[in-house]
Amino acid sequence: MNTYASSNRLYVTSGFRLVAVCLFLALCTVTLAPSAWSQETAPTATGGGADGGNPSSAGLQAAAGISNFVYFPLKLVFAIGGGVVGGLTYVFSGGNEEATKSVWTTSFYGTYILTPDHLQGNRPIRFLGIADSNGASNSAR
Repeated sequence: MNTYASSNRLYVTSGFRLVAVCLFLALCTVTLAPSAWSQETAPTATGGGADGGNPSSAGLQAAAGISNFVYFPLKLVFAIGGGVVGGLTYVFSGGNEEATKSVWTTSFYGTYILTPDHLQGNRPIRFLGIADSNGASNSAR
C-alpha cells in the first residue's frame, strides 16, 4: 500500500493551484490598479458622471487593463531596442547627436500605459514619440 505517496501528490497539486491563483490575483491587481488611479476626480454621489460607478466605466477599465498585457511589453521591447539602435547610431554616425536623439526620441517617448481615456479616444495613443519644434521631446500620455 502506497497511500502516503498519493496523499502527498494531492497536497503538492493543491499547493500549485494555490500559488497559481495568488499569482493570477496579484497580476490582476497590478494591471488594473493603474487604470483606476488614472481617474482625476472621484465621481459625485448625485452627479452620476461618466467617470465611474457605472458598468461601462468598469468595462473600459477592465479593457484598458487587459490591453496593457499586450501593449506594455511591446512598447517596452521597442524602447529597449531603440536604446540599443540609438547607441549604435551614435557610434556608426561618427558621434552625430542629432541622429541619435531622433532615434531615442522616437523609441523612448510616447504612451506606455493605456487608460480608459485612450480607449474612448479622448487622448491619443502614441506608440512613437514626437519631437517638439524646439528640439525637446514631447511625451504624450
